[in-house]
Amino acid sequence: MRRKYRVKKNKDFQKIFKQGKSIANRQFVLYIMDNSTEKEFRIGLSVSKKIGNAVTRNKVKRLIRQVFLEEKDKLITGKEFIMIARKPAAEMNYHEVKGSIQHLLRKGKLYQRK
Repeated sequence: MRRKYRVKKNKDFQKIFKQGKSIANRQFVLYIMDNSTEKEFRIGLSVSKKIGNAVTRNKVKRLIRQVFLEEKDKLITGKEFIMIARKPAAEMNYHEVKGSIQHLLRKGKLYQRK
């Protein structure tokens, strides 16, 4: 995922946690905050050590990034996201992760109107 799509700094994470709203399901928590200065969305990922070893955590992050890359044209612009993976996400395959994230995005009304 390109740099312009990433949230990297701790102060940005903290700002989104404090000012954003959250949506959750069993596998993920999604924090959302408006950012009208950005033309694109930005995403930060957080996968706890409770999920598993580094290989497992990186796999979960790759799956999440891939879903957002595929969905980016359908998403509302000017938003910042933080996606936190919960323990069940470690055992999921790509299609399950995609379905779970799409559920959160629909729940948060983050898809563009057709």
